[in-house]
Amino acid sequence: MRTLHFTFPATVRATRRAHVGVVGSGDLEVLFEPTSDDLATVRVRTSVEGFDEVWRSTLQRFFARTPVRGSWELNDAAATPALVTLRLQQAAHEAGPIEEAS
Repeated sequence: MRTLHFTFPATVRATRRAHVGVVGSGDLEVLFEPTSDDLATVRVRTSVEGFDEVWRSTLQRFFARTPVRGSWELNDAAATPALVTLRLQQAAHEAGPIEEAS
């Protein structure tokens, strides 16, 4: 099992925790915890080797459009980048209402 760590600037505040998806073949579980830092910290646990740059690119695109600050934990079971983005969007929605940080 590989563990990857990423940090992105984030300015949007969420109001609650979120849990979406499952750890199952081809799927992804996302656990989200709001924080007061102006950062999104992401921990990815995956059994798939050699996709570090794909993870980085996928997450950079998501947080450029949806800079929700908090602690993100992603448990991967070989999800595609499109599914990763979908699960992140679902978690951001569940964590709402999303408010601009002051």
